[in-house]
Amino acid sequence: MEAAFPMPNEASFLDISLLGKEYRVACPPEEHAALLKAVAYVDAKMREISEKTKSNIAERIAVMAALNIAHDHLAQNGEGGPAKRNTESETGLDFVSVRRRISDMEAQLDAVLQPQETLL
Repeated sequence: MEAAFPMPNEASFLDISLLGKEYRVACPPEEHAALLKAVAYVDAKMREISEKTKSNIAERIAVMAALNIAHDHLAQNGEGGPAKRNTESETGLDFVSVRRRISDMEAQLDAVLQPQETLL
C-alpha cells in the first residue's frame, strides 16, 4: 500500500553546523543559499558570545545569540535604534524596559546554568 503522504525529498534538507554541532534542517532547494548565509551569521554571533562569556553551554549561547540578533534587527528597523534609544517607539514599546528585561533574563539564565558549567 502506498503512503498517503509523499516522503520528503532528500534535497529539501540541508546539513548545517552551528558552534561545531551538526544539524539537519528542512529547507527548499531554492532557499539553500539564504539559509547558509543565515547560518554563517548566527554561528558568528554564537562564537562571539561564547568567547565573551567564556561559556560552553550551547543552549545559553543560542538564547543569548537569539536575543542579540532580535535586538539588532529591531534597532535596524527603527524600533529602538539610536534616535529612539530612551523613548517609546510608534508601537508603544519602551525599549529601556525591554533592554532591562533582556538583562534580567540574562542574569536568570546565568544563575540557572552556572551550576551546569561546573559539571562540564
